[in-house]
Amino acid sequence: MDEIFGIPAPLLFGQLLLGLINGAFYAMLSLGLAVIFGLLNIINFTHGAQFMMGAFAAWMLLNWVGLNYWVALILVPIIIGATGVLMEWLMIRRLYKLDHLYGLLLTFGIGLIVEGLFRNEFGSSGLPYQIPPQLSGAWDLGFMFLPVYRGWVVAFALVICLATWIVIEKTRLGAYLRAATENASLVQAFGINVPRMVTLTYGAGVGLAALAGVLAAPIYSVNPQMGSNLIIVVFAVVVIGGMGSILGSVITGFGLGVVEGLTKVFWPEASATVIFVIMAIVLLARPAGLFGRA
Repeated sequence: MDEIFGIPAPLLFGQLLLGLINGAFYAMLSLGLAVIFGLLNIINFTHGAQFMMGAFAAWMLLNWVGLNYWVALILVPIIIGATGVLMEWLMIRRLYKLDHLYGLLLTFGIGLIVEGLFRNEFGSSGLPYQIPPQLSGAWDLGFMFLPVYRGWVVAFALVICLATWIVIEKTRLGAYLRAATENASLVQAFGINVPRMVTLTYGAGVGLAALAGVLAAPIYSVNPQMGSNLIIVVFAVVVIGGMGSILGSVITGFGLGVVEGLTKVFWPEASATVIFVIMAIVLLARPAGLFGRA
């Protein structure tokens, strides 16, 4: 199997793998955005900065404290998620009864401040984060070499996305969350502390972004712009899948990652814009998104 459609097989499958990697990050980040928007109706433009903070937190734990990648996978979402809880408690909850624009402006401003602070402290050149020894090397699949770490990222992201969907759609906690989006007063009448649930939900969405940052640290250089470079595409993914749709975020994230990767093979000039073209087409045909509700 030397060529497929006139394209060398290693090149085609390499770009397909790259698309799956990007799709994994699109899915995890858009999943966090969908969780936050679905319950809080806040368009969280700080999400890219929180993704970046996750990568930097993993780097700090390794270089300043000596805690490895596996510990960072557990600690970083908790630490960065806690900063999200604090942010929701101090600022965001004051905007719930206002127009969406206020939440967007607040989170966009906070994202710029956070990125500026990290750029001032660490510069813009990027810091390396070593792949853990257990996940180094590559598998020979015959038609291509699959880096072990990249295969791990795709598999781990799929598990996290599936687990989040199960929690939201198939558990009692998820039923409370979905009910609170429809009628918070009624849910509170049953003894559920809705404000606390909302705060923890925001923290969980931030934790998902931070977890994606830990996964991204060994692949991309850890730098203050890594979140802002990704967040615009992620918002396009969320819009295409449907604002607030968990399933839509996961399927659209992975799907558009693959489409972007294949476009780099067959039409490289369009690879930077293909997702936005798809977004425009979807919005014209179905304004609520592929999986969204009007």
